[in-house]
Amino acid sequence: MAPLWAERAVGGIRPSEVQAWVTELNSRKNASVVLRAHGVLASILDSAVADRRMLANPARGVNLPRKTPKRRVYLAHEQVDRLAAECGQNETLVLFLAYTGLRWGEAIGMRVGSLDTLRRRVLVQVNAPRVGGRIVIGTPKGHEARSVPYPSFFAEPLARFCEGKSREQLVFGDGNTHLGTPSSRDGWYEYAIRRLQKDDPSFPRITLHDLRHTAASLAISAGANVKAVQRMLGHKSAAMTLDTYADLFDDDLDAVADALDQARSRSRNFNAAG
Repeated sequence: MAPLWAERAVGGIRPSEVQAWVTELNSRKNASVVLRAHGVLASILDSAVADRRMLANPARGVNLPRKTPKRRVYLAHEQVDRLAAECGQNETLVLFLAYTGLRWGEAIGMRVGSLDTLRRRVLVQVNAPRVGGRIVIGTPKGHEARSVPYPSFFAEPLARFCEGKSREQLVFGDGNTHLGTPSSRDGWYEYAIRRLQKDDPSFPRITLHDLRHTAASLAISAGANVKAVQRMLGHKSAAMTLDTYADLFDDDLDAVADALDQARSRSRNFNAAG
């Protein structure tokens, strides 16, 4: 970007020039790169508008490329079991991600005192992602705590992880040090996926974060309504959940059509009998 715009006076930049730049850049780079570069330029010119150095931002209103949504892959119950078993000592952690929808940082930041074993709930209050090579402790995405249910089959393994630990210690790991994110090139999770794909080439390549999507899929297929899934995942609204996982509700749409058909038939039969 610097060779093209660095020496230009902001007042002399025209929308047609920005459009030509975006079009040319899109011919060489993917949509994500183009959108980021355009965003930098547009924000700089926004400041120029705010400082009254120009009347309008020539970068706003140009035609931008659209990002192609990544096709989501969802694991079935049996595939989750196979993946978790292949992860060895991290089996319970992988299962927990796939059945609760917690983000990696939320799971490794979970403390013993966050578990309500009677109600089978975990209070998600902390997120501990790795940023710049170190763990950064903060609030969950959206900055709101949430209560997430977990299946009863976790009762025993979670109890083993909590044994001998205080309420302030971490559930996963040694209790004091946050687990590091496995390397995407040669970490334990990547090796588990490779081993599974070697034995079964059709096994999906799915990231640790993608297990969150699997959790949504398994919950919906088990009959959970959209509001429950929204609360489990910590989405701001049910509309966001529907937009994110619209493909998972296709069966629900079929059920609506079938229910309407049955209701109409009952109504006609009742009127005919009367």
